[in-house]
Amino acid sequence: MSRPPLPPFTKETAHQKVRMAEDAWNTRDPDRVVLAYTEDSRWRNRSDFLQGRSEIHAFLTRKWQKECEYRLVKSLWAFSGSRIAVRFVYEWHDAGGHWFRSHGNENWLFSEDGLMAERHASINDVPLASSADRLLLWPQGPRPEEICVPAGLF
Repeated sequence: MSRPPLPPFTKETAHQKVRMAEDAWNTRDPDRVVLAYTEDSRWRNRSDFLQGRSEIHAFLTRKWQKECEYRLVKSLWAFSGSRIAVRFVYEWHDAGGHWFRSHGNENWLFSEDGLMAERHASINDVPLASSADRLLLWPQGPRPEEICVPAGLF
């Protein structure tokens, strides 16, 4: 299975890969998202260390059960060869209705077939005083093309 665009990345294909990842994660569908990773993909997400699609799938399932009304924006930071670095922000609320904005960085390594072989994510959560402080307000699902990222979000 191949997942274009393939490395080595250009500025255009790196941006495309980042937007594809953002769109997929905004579906909150672990069955779909996990297909972007190699069978033996290795992850560090905060303090969780995962290996393989089955562990990644279980992690994503738990994540999106906890992080309600999740909306994510990713931004290309750097790229070289088969590597891409991104900054991201997402908003979500817990079961008690408390809203958070999570900021982070990811480093990605891709295999020749365009699947992600490694993902290293560092993330910090910032509580929002109320839902009125939210900035990511589009309907649930991928961010519509016409919605721009709010200035200063990263």
